[in-house]
Amino acid sequence: MRKQNDANLGASNTALLVIDVQNDFCPGGHLAVEAGDIVVGPINQMIAGTQNVVATQDWHPHGHSSFASSHPDKAPFDAIEMPYGTQTLWPDHCIQGTKGAAFHKSLQADAFQMIVRKGFRQAIDSYSAFFENDHKTITGLDGYLRNRQIDRLVLAGLATDYCVAFSALDAASLGYKVAVVLPACRAIDLEGSLAAQITAMGNAGIELLEYVPN
Repeated sequence: MRKQNDANLGASNTALLVIDVQNDFCPGGHLAVEAGDIVVGPINQMIAGTQNVVATQDWHPHGHSSFASSHPDKAPFDAIEMPYGTQTLWPDHCIQGTKGAAFHKSLQADAFQMIVRKGFRQAIDSYSAFFENDHKTITGLDGYLRNRQIDRLVLAGLATDYCVAFSALDAASLGYKVAVVLPACRAIDLEGSLAAQITAMGNAGIELLEYVPN
């Protein structure tokens, strides 16, 4: 493990990527991650020392295809096959324009230089900051980062085993140097999903930090 404070978040080629720190993923939300609001403090700490800050925001329409309520006889956390592969069905969450879709009130969201809204296409879900779940439809984030000569990403947010991991793995596959700050993330952990994704990220060469850089 590298010693604390050497992550150099303020470097011009580095961006902090804040994943889905929204009310519906925090305690009291419709898809609450246990202790999800705990990530806000460490993320704000990192924002204060970071030159480039980008965020993602789940932004679903009513009746999205990933909602269990859109499928008769299905319940939240069931899985179905979609044209793009297996899809976990979720409680209705992060619906466009609702309080649940808003960023947590204590998050320093004014620092975000770009917000990538994802999951707004009715027929396809989107975990990654870079691609929809078909792994083909792009969000535009890659082009934005390359235009700014950013080649290193530090990720934090919700949830470790879904949107954080999918974003980190896609970033690594696109050639970015990637670190995930585990104390600034929290997981859903469905049927061992956290352990599986930690292993996958490690195997992809993603740096898993056990401390909060500043």
